[in-house]
Amino acid sequence: MPHLVLLYTPALEQRTNFDTLCRDLANCMLAQRDEQNKPVFPKGGTRVLAYPAAHHAVGDEQAPHERPYQFLYLNLRMATGRSEAVKKTAGDALVDVLHRHFDPHLAQHLIGITLQIDETPPVYDGRISSLHPYFNPT
Repeated sequence: MPHLVLLYTPALEQRTNFDTLCRDLANCMLAQRDEQNKPVFPKGGTRVLAYPAAHHAVGDEQAPHERPYQFLYLNLRMATGRSEAVKKTAGDALVDVLHRHFDPHLAQHLIGITLQIDETPPVYDGRISSLHPYFNPT
């Protein structure tokens, strides 16, 4: 954890390169620092995953055929413990990345983009990983 999951209408693949978008979002997360200048998100736990919605209905489906409705929903799930200021700064930084990728298309295409950050204490947190020792050698 943290995991940033993207769900989007497949037509958005014509608007941006999702491999690049995922890398840019991950780099943005890894660049975040807290009030003590410590990383906000752990290198080994930061994941960005993108999935096209194979089946979807957006709004009333009354969009002009040449400008169908499109969406991108991003959900960042992270454990508790970060200040409100850090969470807002991280959210604003991620939105800036989204602007860089999608602003050129917003005037010509009907696109809705939502970023939601959820902070939850885990009910259960089982882990199996060879990544964490790689990023945190003893």
